[in-house]
Amino acid sequence: MAVTVIATIKAKAGKEEATRKALMALIEPTRAEAGCINYDLHQLTDDSTVFVFHENWKTKEDLDQHLAKPHLVDFLGKVDELLAEPVDIKLLDRIG
Repeated sequence: MAVTVIATIKAKAGKEEATRKALMALIEPTRAEAGCINYDLHQLTDDSTVFVFHENWKTKEDLDQHLAKPHLVDFLGKVDELLAEPVDIKLLDRIG
């Protein structure tokens, strides 16, 4: 069953551009991963510190494999430097 992810990322004040750059670097390799349906990055229009990934994966297993990929592990190693708070990840099942 497909799974949707909404991941909200809040950059530290003054780290917005560095966070944006690090997140943008995740897009191309992630979209090439098996099971990735879409991997779209958004930024709040009224708060430039907040970024949101909207993702769809064919299966939960595909998502789990994504979470172990080197490009994502590398980003997670930078969160203390870049982010104001932990990444908020919500998993959703499509019901309609």
